[in-house]
Amino acid sequence: MRGRIVGASLILCAFASPATAQIPTSFEIAARSRGTPDIPGLNMVWLVPWTDLRHAREWRNIVVHQSEGAPGSAWRNAVAQMQRQNRKGVQIWVETDGTVYWSTAEWAVPNHLRDGNRNDNKYIDNSSTYQQVDNDSTIGIEFVGNYPNVRKPPTDAQIAAWRVLVRVLQARYDIPNERVYAHNWIDYKDRRYCEGCELARIARTQGIETAQQVEKGQ
Repeated sequence: MRGRIVGASLILCAFASPATAQIPTSFEIAARSRGTPDIPGLNMVWLVPWTDLRHAREWRNIVVHQSEGAPGSAWRNAVAQMQRQNRKGVQIWVETDGTVYWSTAEWAVPNHLRDGNRNDNKYIDNSSTYQQVDNDSTIGIEFVGNYPNVRKPPTDAQIAAWRVLVRVLQARYDIPNERVYAHNWIDYKDRRYCEGCELARIARTQGIETAQQVEKGQ
């Protein structure tokens, strides 16, 4: 049931010529496959394999969470999620060392949102998210390790994994940048910090690197 997939580099061409624009890249092929594919650039532990995309739920949004779990807790939480997939939690857990755990079937709906109850426009315009970004339509990713200091930022390894993971999810489910959200942007949450905000901003603003840039370390 468990397999460790270690990728070497992110393969995604940002500027395709008209003649090649419709030819899928190796990254896109991997991102839209089934089973437990080798995702370039990710250390992915598959607790549940991907299904055929025709049988997956129509995911339209991505919401980033930061758990108050201790470093090292992602594996335990992911296993608990796998055993009861509709429990409170998320589909994907990210450890402080950047390891990513895929814990649920693509049709399962974990309980990780309050159905988009934020409508104060504090962080973003909530006119298109209020009561519309909900569990049924949203992939959730949990970054562990900010216990006991909730303001502790994600690790460099988590950020590096996120830069690849979010592009995988976007390529697989056709989710645009503007539908990647921080938890605090969608639900009234913890007043002590803005949960997921830094990671969501990274996802919305990052450039797409080519395979050549990654291989050369640019």
